[in-house]
Amino acid sequence: MIVRGVLFDLDGTLGDHDGSVASALATWLPTLGVPFSAEVHTLWDEIAERHLAAWRRREIDFREQRRRRLRDFLPTIGISYEPEHLDDIFAGFLVAYQSAYHAYDDALDALAAVSAAGMAVAVLTNGSSVQQRAKLDGMGMAGLGLVWTPEELGVAKPNPAAFRQACARWGIAPGEVLSVGDRHEFDVLAARAAGLRAVHLDRQGIGPHDEPHRISSLRDLAIYL
Repeated sequence: MIVRGVLFDLDGTLGDHDGSVASALATWLPTLGVPFSAEVHTLWDEIAERHLAAWRRREIDFREQRRRRLRDFLPTIGISYEPEHLDDIFAGFLVAYQSAYHAYDDALDALAAVSAAGMAVAVLTNGSSVQQRAKLDGMGMAGLGLVWTPEELGVAKPNPAAFRQACARWGIAPGEVLSVGDRHEFDVLAARAAGLRAVHLDRQGIGPHDEPHRISSLRDLAIYL
């Protein structure tokens, strides 16, 4: 079956989320009187994932998951706070993160290759609609194509229903769509469960190494187009 559309993940695929978080923490933490370290970065990521998972399950809204992250994170690094100030505190991190967020150097080349091959492009991302579209705008990808988030679909990756709904709204059969993303469970296994084709973008070479459709750069995506 011919591929008619390529469905990209955003964070970790087109945009450097991890690098942007590290840069943001290095900027923001000193304003709280806390030095940046790899250990603090790891702690931040672990706490974030726990509460983002609750958001993906639609148990809490996006603002509440941010508040819960800070409720867990701040005491651990020795910072006291007033509950009513949590949104303002998170805003300091968010400004630094948004300023640091940038595209990977292979992203625009990959998008150009997909366009040159005559295929449609869309994004399926686990993030808030406003924030994710702002990221695309900031990377010069505002005209990229359709963008779907859990806020619009009512379901998030790795639920295969997110992919099925995206394809239905796109008007392209799942078997004619290629999913590309950095999280194997979210972007590859879930996509295949929904009937899509999928390629794992493994930038760090961490595997799984038995994945037959694995690339280390979006520049290698051309072999699938």
